Amino acid sequence: MDRCPLCGSNDNTWLVADTNRDYFRCLQCALIYADPTTHLTSSQEKLVYDQHQNNPNDIGYRQFLGRLATPLATRLSSPPLSGLDFGSGPGPTLSVMLAEMGYTMTIYDPYFAAQSVVLEGQYDFVTCTEAIEHFYQPAKEWGLLLRLVKPGGWLGIMTKLVTDTDAFEHWYYKNDPTHVSFFSHDTFCFLAQRDGLEVEFVGNDVILLRKPQ
Repeated sequence: MDRCPLCGSNDNTWLVADTNRDYFRCLQCALIYADPTTHLTSSQEKLVYDQHQNNPNDIGYRQFLGRLATPLATRLSSPPLSGLDFGSGPGPTLSVMLAEMGYTMTIYDPYFAAQSVVLEGQYDFVTCTEAIEHFYQPAKEWGLLLRLVKPGGWLGIMTKLVTDTDAFEHWYYKNDPTHVSFFSHDTFCFLAQRDGLEVEFVGNDVILLRKPQ
């Protein structure tokens, strides 16, 4: 069996299968991941993303993103601070909301805003909303996220967390073919301990991590 794509452990087990793919669980970091041989190609993946209707004028979407923006802002120093929204999607909205709060925002998305130069800097905070579950190489992408955050800075993540492995087979969230990496409370606690981060869980799907000074 392949190594865990997040922590590299060989201690993995088959969890469940549906009509489309098998899922495995790492017994070290608790990541659940889809069989890598079933990953979509880049062109197939983008076709799915092109169907997303994200819009900064959508009040409901703003309220959804506010579940991360509001608690993150309460932990940040007063503006001006610099932030990066990683995985901003076809209709960047969180970056607009944070800019309205006075923060200097940059965006990056591998399909819709792929200016790699922005990945060469560091930021006071980095946000990643509804994107980490799409990571095909989560070890590589997690390392990038941490590198992008300045010492003492914050990483704000929004993703649906696995809460019951027994119920995973019937979980709607896994049915999106672009969702391949499924994190849990235990996964983020593992990463925080391994990487020396402070971690806070806000509600059911927001994770705030602080990098040491």
